[in-house]
Amino acid sequence: MKKVLLSTVAVAGLAMIANPAAAQVQLELGGWFKGYGAYVDQDDKDGAITDANSVGVVRHTEVHFGGETTLDNGLTVGAHIEAEADGVDAFAVEESYVYFSGGWGRVNFGAEDGAQYLLQVAAPSADSNIDGLRQFVQPVNYAVANSATLTAAALNGFDYEANVTGYSDKLTYLSPIMNGFQGGLSWTPDLNGATGGAATTAYNTNAPDFAGVLTDNQDDTFGAAYEVALRYEGQFNNVGVIAGAGYTHLDREANVGAYAAGDAQDDRTVWNVGIDLDIGPFGIGASYSEDDYGEIRNAANTGTLDDEETIVVGIDYTTGPFKLGASYMNQDGTQNIAGLTGNDGVETDRYTGGVVYTYGPGMTFRGSVSHINHDNVSDLGAGNGDETDATSILLGTQINF
Repeated sequence: MKKVLLSTVAVAGLAMIANPAAAQVQLELGGWFKGYGAYVDQDDKDGAITDANSVGVVRHTEVHFGGETTLDNGLTVGAHIEAEADGVDAFAVEESYVYFSGGWGRVNFGAEDGAQYLLQVAAPSADSNIDGLRQFVQPVNYAVANSATLTAAALNGFDYEANVTGYSDKLTYLSPIMNGFQGGLSWTPDLNGATGGAATTAYNTNAPDFAGVLTDNQDDTFGAAYEVALRYEGQFNNVGVIAGAGYTHLDREANVGAYAAGDAQDDRTVWNVGIDLDIGPFGIGASYSEDDYGEIRNAANTGTLDDEETIVVGIDYTTGPFKLGASYMNQDGTQNIAGLTGNDGVETDRYTGGVVYTYGPGMTFRGSVSHINHDNVSDLGAGNGDETDATSILLGTQINF
């Protein structure tokens, strides 16, 4: 991503308060704006007066800042911070970490994605902001959709990123690339520990400076997490090959009393494999992932929900500044929604086609058509239908700065 230096005045002001050692790192600013005009035709909740607009704007903006320096001994030292910059986000910091790198590899320390996500292989997409590894914009309004309980799942996006540890503080090692292979390891001390006397179920990225270490043996939470991943990039007979796999294990902490609906009963495991083949201007790839969520008890407390299994297949074709793409995603057991009384979960299918046009360095126009279907949602509460369908048309731009 192209970086833009801060103004001379701002840098001079920072230099006045920095000590000589800190002044070696030059502060840089970057980020992106992803914005779309959207047309959405969706199933609204049965019998409700309020429904979703047919047209609107969806967007995602981030500001990135940090800097790095390379010492005389070859060691590169840097820091990176990312903040959400859309109106409702109040400039909330989501990533904040330092890194060290050299011929021996790279170490990240702080709030950053783990090795499983950093080395994950994505399938080709129509528009990676919509149907890529990580979804950045969500055009469907699930708050008034035919299955309102899917709202919580929609907040995480319907994608296939393998980042179960999120931005929890962690230590990650990425090896150097050797003969096309690169490996990675991550350790997260505690995923959902309480800090300062207040429990949190979100990724613990804002622990107070003086709150001390996190708490252990909390009822029905996940603690330490361990990740391992391997990725390969190479060429065979004019075919570019990218392949990889990853695995994460999360330790389940204490259980107080009898198991209840929504409780995890075991350690949580997540694994994924993926491959992407490039043949001339064509690309084709697939990804598979599975998350057992620690064997969550269903709402009736009579059994456990099935694992969430996600399959993604994508193709693309590049000619000049244009890239045309299409993808299909099937997710069986979407987000392991604990409100279900059965064991099968919600099955999600999404079909997406689109085009991306590069009109300048770091600047693209994007257009896509996407249809998503959620099946077997009748057990999610009164007023919900058996299915939720939505078709979205998005036209917009992404500008990296």
